[in-house]
Amino acid sequence: MRQRAGARRGRGGRDPRPLALAPNGLDLDRFDSSRLPTQDRARAMLGLDAEGPLAVCVGRLCRQKGQDVLLRAWAGVQRELPQARLALVGDGPDRAALEQLAARLPRPDAVRFAGAVDDPRDWYAAADLMVLPSRWEGMALAPLEAMACSRPVLLTDVAGARECLPEGAPPPLPVADPEALRRALAARLADREGCRQDGLRAWLDVFDRRDVRLTRERVARVYEEVLTGYQHTYGDKGMTISH
Repeated sequence: MRQRAGARRGRGGRDPRPLALAPNGLDLDRFDSSRLPTQDRARAMLGLDAEGPLAVCVGRLCRQKGQDVLLRAWAGVQRELPQARLALVGDGPDRAALEQLAARLPRPDAVRFAGAVDDPRDWYAAADLMVLPSRWEGMALAPLEAMACSRPVLLTDVAGARECLPEGAPPPLPVADPEALRRALAARLADREGCRQDGLRAWLDVFDRRDVRLTRERVARVYEEVLTGYQHTYGDKGMTISH
């Protein structure tokens, strides 16, 4: 998709050069449903309770990813949904501080620190919902991976979040707002069938728009257009293309 660079500015104000957008993509073969466990099977493999809603946050444990905001919100979620569970998948410099926050929750045992994992697909499969309350991002891959596993995502309004969500999905939440996050989590997790339906819509959107082969084609097309424009402007002088 091409658009004029209204947000990109130089010394003279607006920069008229066109931008080209090539959204992140996934190797969707890795997310073939035949390769993923069922939710019950995934929970059994991970030692999780078979019953009750489960939210999963996949990301480095650091200020950027906002797990501290999530844990502050989770206290209210637990009061509304005592059976709800939360898993933090990843490791990082804030782990000790986050464990202290979790220890002060009404039910500390309902929060699982899973540590770093090589492959988070089993955690996505076990979840009802993936949440990523980042303070800032480029364009995170974890939400796309969750949606490829048929799980809905709950995101904050950082760079790339709106582009990531399927059409018709609830908009991203305000950044670093525990109360808004609490309300959204409690509402979504209270409706597990709704999560399942939203997850199916997310899966369809990912498989329609996020195949990494489409991303490669878009990038190649941009290079082709740039090189063609260069040739039209400067000819072949001093131009070497290696393959």
